[in-house]
Amino acid sequence: MNTLENIEVDITVELGATTMPVHHLLRMGRGAVIELDTTENDPLRIYANNTLVAHGEVSVDDGYLKILISEKIFRRS
Repeated sequence: MNTLENIEVDITVELGATTMPVHHLLRMGRGAVIELDTTENDPLRIYANNTLVAHGEVSVDDGYLKILISEKIFRRS
């Protein structure tokens, strides 16, 4: 089991995405709003090592943000 404890996995949770020119990004200041391609009702995308593995939703519990997995994504061979 010690071998499994040493495996690193990069987890990314994506709320949404957008495309914008770099010069727009550079002009943004504190408090700027970026419009994403999703709404608050759309599921989050959860990636492990840049591979989509699940969908989920955000939950707040005692002031902490939690990600609840609602659907696992299985890779087809």
